Order: sequence, then structure tokens, then C-alpha cells
Amino acid sequence: MTNPAAAITAYWNDAAPHFDDEPDHGLRAEVTRSAWRGRLNSWAPDAPADVLDVGCGTGSLSRLLAEAGHRVTGVDLAPRMVDRARAKLTAAGLEARFLVGDAAAPPTGDERFDLLLSRHLLWTLPDPQAALHEWIARIRPGGTLVLVEGVWREAGPDTAPYVEGAEVLPWRHGIGAAELAAVVRPLVTTLRTEDLAGSPDLWGGPVTDERHALIARI
Repeated sequence: MTNPAAAITAYWNDAAPHFDDEPDHGLRAEVTRSAWRGRLNSWAPDAPADVLDVGCGTGSLSRLLAEAGHRVTGVDLAPRMVDRARAKLTAAGLEARFLVGDAAAPPTGDERFDLLLSRHLLWTLPDPQAALHEWIARIRPGGTLVLVEGVWREAGPDTAPYVEGAEVLPWRHGIGAAELAAVVRPLVTTLRTEDLAGSPDLWGGPVTDERHALIARI
């Protein structure tokens, strides 16, 4: 079986300079930024809380969480993504910690968090179910897991693998809300899902694919 880790790292490193051009990545428009701020505030515990943003990319959601008063740690496999995340928060006068590492097994030692957030990451992982177990173990009792996922055009069943070796990824086509809830439900105390496809402000315009959030208590 091909190990796509090196190709995946290279892909996201190469994507970093233009990653924020997507409306829901850069959150440059106030309407998009405000939409994500509202969702995060509804999902997160009261500030200040310890937050782990896995697969943080260029840190746009980390920035919103730091603005809300949370203590944020971001983890991403791609060093260039992490560099941009650090620069973004520094430019905003905000503090956060960013680490280069495997988001499926964050390099945070024995630390525990009140909130673990993952957005559009599970489809890229070689073993997403193992990652879910790992993440839940990083959350304090009473804490919250938030997964923003879906089945979108870049990972659709009619598209080619986005990097060589990605055809072996088990959730490479994304994962729907019902399927994800079935996997997570035995691991948590309670969970609910929210449809996000019907909220165009989150994405910079209307979307026709499936996008959802799963919010679980540990």
C-alpha cells in the first residue's frame, strides 16, 4: 500500500501561498468572517478555554478563536501553512501556539483541551477512525469535539485523487453527516449535527454539495 504522507505534505506546502484565496479559507470578506465567528462562538465553551485546532492551515479559524479570548494551539503537517498561521496572528496582535506535526496525532504530549476543532481534514487522513480516538483522548471530560466535514467537489467520487497515493485514503470522497455520526456516537456522551450547506455566507456563496458540522460532548 502506498504511503501518501510525503505527497500530501508537499501538496499542502505548495498550496499555502494561495490557500487564503478561497473565501472560506482566508475569511477576508467580513460577511464570511462574521459567519464563521458566529458558528465558532456557538460551538466553543466560554472563554478562556484551551483549544486545539488540528489541521489549522493558515490559521484563520485559530485567529477567530484567539480573538474570542481562547488559548489556541494549532497543528498542521505543512510547515508553510504553519508559517502563515503564525504570521497571521502576529500581524493581528494575537497570541497562539502553532506546531508542525501530524494532525492525526498532535505533538502536544499529555496536554488536554476544552475544545478540539477539525475542519475539512478527515478525508485526507490514512486512518481517520484512529485519529478520532486520538483526538477524543486529548479532550478533557466535559469538553467539546467539533468536526466540520462533508462531501464536496474536490473529494467527490468522480474526481481523481488529489495527490498520488490518495486513492488508498478510506474517506477520500468525504464523509456524510449520518455516517460520521455513526462512527463518533459510541465514543462520546452526546452529539448533534448542523447542516452548513444552506449557509452561503460561510463559503463565500451558495454551494450544492454536502457540508456539515458535528458537535459532540466528551
